[in-house]
Amino acid sequence: MFFVLFAVVMGVFHYYIWTRAVRATTRPGRGRRTGTWVVLFLYVLVMTALSVAGIGGSGFAVVLAWPGFIWLACAFYFAVILVVLEIPRLVLNRAMREHGAPVAVGAPTAEVEAPGPTLGEQPADPGRRLFIARSLAVAGGVATAGVVGYGTTQALGDPVVKRVPVTLGKLDQRLSGYRIAVVSDIHLGPLLGREHTERIVRMINEQQVDLVAVVGDLVDGTVAELGEAAAPLRDLVSTHGSFFVTGNHEYYSGVEPWVAELERLGVNPLRNERLRIERAGASFDLAGVNDVTGVNVQDGPDYARALDGRDTSTPVVLMAHQPVAVREAAKHGVDLQLSGHTHGGQMFPFHLAVGLQQPVRSGLETVDGTQVYTTNGAGFWGPPVRVGAPPDISVVELRHKFAG
Repeated sequence: MFFVLFAVVMGVFHYYIWTRAVRATTRPGRGRRTGTWVVLFLYVLVMTALSVAGIGGSGFAVVLAWPGFIWLACAFYFAVILVVLEIPRLVLNRAMREHGAPVAVGAPTAEVEAPGPTLGEQPADPGRRLFIARSLAVAGGVATAGVVGYGTTQALGDPVVKRVPVTLGKLDQRLSGYRIAVVSDIHLGPLLGREHTERIVRMINEQQVDLVAVVGDLVDGTVAELGEAAAPLRDLVSTHGSFFVTGNHEYYSGVEPWVAELERLGVNPLRNERLRIERAGASFDLAGVNDVTGVNVQDGPDYARALDGRDTSTPVVLMAHQPVAVREAAKHGVDLQLSGHTHGGQMFPFHLAVGLQQPVRSGLETVDGTQVYTTNGAGFWGPPVRVGAPPDISVVELRHKFAG
């Protein structure tokens, strides 16, 4: 259903682009036919890129994914910008009709002709209309290249390191300053490979944290395809280790083999379970629940199993891929939830759509009495473009409520 819906939406976008960038800017003939075939080819390229998005890092997938997903971002922003340019297009065309030069009239003949249009009723000059259409199409293309170019540098550059202080009322003062590196949505696949993982590991290790929380969507492909790309995770260094919970994409990529592979790499999966974290005689609980997508394969979240029966006098930190899990987590007295999934919207104005599904798009908020921190994620899905939502690795610092 997703593929069909995506195909329909992309079809509408490409038809609109053809209308404004091909039909409106050309006269019937070879140029228009060529432009039409180009738009059709680009549409097929986008759909092909989506089809290979989950094939991991194979050469075939890489060759198709890069141009396909770059054009997907271009098509989206080109269509949006052309819609915005409809206003000046209408204004210019109206002005041209109202103030255009009168058509030259030849010598009178013996035949009686119907009265011609008045000056204000002159039909628009086709040449001027063509000039306006071409000018606006070029302007839209230049603006699109600028936006996508900027977004690509954001997506492919180093993630931002965010430092996020979080006050927990139950936290023992001896644990104040405890630091958790939160990373999500790494999305190893056709466009992101081993170098991406190595960079993330290096950046996390530079922070010298107490614990690493990988909150889902690590991969878009199987262990056979991406095991080598994920291998640098074995080099993560922290005081109390590295932990992982599943995201929705793990269930598209073979969840059981990936759980086994991460265990082998020393990244400990928390599958509806919790453990005690201790330092200097004080402690808190770290819990993790499976992503809700696991319900489809009888491997969904089990909050009671992960959270019931604990010592409620100390805080619990829950790792859950999607922020929406907080609705249930709050019922179990979770003090802080660490999540990802949203990509912070990834490409403006998709920020606006995130709120339709998730209670938190990015950053720290309180929902039903439980604090939720949502990272933008360290990778991207689909287009290698981020506009208004740079990738990040977050260092969450737990603080005692009376700490200075």
